[in-house]
Amino acid sequence: MSVPDRTTVAIVGGGPAGLLLSHLLHSRGVDSVVLESRPRERVESRQRAGILEHGTVDALREVGAAARMDEKGMPHDGFAFHVHGERIHVDMAALTGRAVMIWAQTEVVKDLIVLRLEQGEPLLFDTEVLAVEKVDGPLSRDGEALVRYRGDDGAEHELRADVVVGADGFHGVARRAVPADAVRTFERVYPYSWLGILADAPPSSDELVYARHERGFALLSMRSPTVTRAYLQVPNGTDPASWSEEAIWDELAARTGLDDGSFTLNRGPITDVGVTPMRSFVAEPMRHGRLFLAGDAAHIVPPTGAKGLNLAVADVRVLAEAIAAWRTDGSQELLDAYSDTALARVWRGEHFSWTMTTMLHRDPDADPFDDRLALSHLQLVASSESYRTAIAENYRGVPLAGEHQSVPEHGQVLS
Repeated sequence: MSVPDRTTVAIVGGGPAGLLLSHLLHSRGVDSVVLESRPRERVESRQRAGILEHGTVDALREVGAAARMDEKGMPHDGFAFHVHGERIHVDMAALTGRAVMIWAQTEVVKDLIVLRLEQGEPLLFDTEVLAVEKVDGPLSRDGEALVRYRGDDGAEHELRADVVVGADGFHGVARRAVPADAVRTFERVYPYSWLGILADAPPSSDELVYARHERGFALLSMRSPTVTRAYLQVPNGTDPASWSEEAIWDELAARTGLDDGSFTLNRGPITDVGVTPMRSFVAEPMRHGRLFLAGDAAHIVPPTGAKGLNLAVADVRVLAEAIAAWRTDGSQELLDAYSDTALARVWRGEHFSWTMTTMLHRDPDADPFDDRLALSHLQLVASSESYRTAIAENYRGVPLAGEHQSVPEHGQVLS
């Protein structure tokens, strides 16, 4: 593949946000180069999110990367809370006319990579970005910004671009290119982590189950009709090797069980296990000169609300429209509004994720008053249809700013 030394948009990071942005730009006639530090095999195998909002589904269909998702994905009309042995059901489709799709991030990334390579557009793996430079100042069409990188040949190269998009995550190079006095950060670190597993076991429920128990939070999810994804709240610093398979299944059964005995946990061989710390983080603004941040480079949410991947997709949907408008008629209005537009949705996602997290987890430093507040919150979910509707609207995803959202007929929730 021929690699240019100049492009309109240099995309730092070849995860779902960077890859999807490259396709959204391609469909609008804007060229780009994607630089990813990890090998392709690592990018395609990293276990992350699995719940796609309808807006994310729409974006994948728009760029032509949805065929396998539409064939093998699992539409979900709702989810359930199991709270100290009692069940609360949230019917998203009935309450909002929308649903979500279960389709693993690993599969999303595979499809986006294949499509990019089929198009013959530049996608560089094993490419270490050394620095993002010359991003200060106004936009121009003269390729002012500079990305220095080391290719898989071991040599250093330079890529000039009109615009640089940092989609390389919390620890990436792009965010560090923003001067410390030009950004404000907000952060919350939670006093617990998730122990997550993949298992060769059929899902125990047709829908996701979020559980609050006196011993902590649990989540039962899925990746396919034969693969279960599940999580347990554990103390920070937990070594996953300290948990045996039997102990994991026993704890999941204890935390998700119902008092009437109507729920059975399906067990099977565990194929992957890991521990994920929990944090909330936002960097404001999401732009510095010719550098625009997207996804985890600008914001992180705890995974309880299933917002991380979906917020990243929303970022690049807004950004693609803004860049295309600038390249078409020179208007910078949408680019100038990008940070405020994206952050409005980011903070909504942050609040929802915080709400789900604090409502369902047991803080090891909490007192009985905190526990009672969480239980009262869940009782409100159980007793109020209007509140369940608000939960469902946030879970399925709110519209982009300025985006009209019609409510389809039930049964057409993902069409």
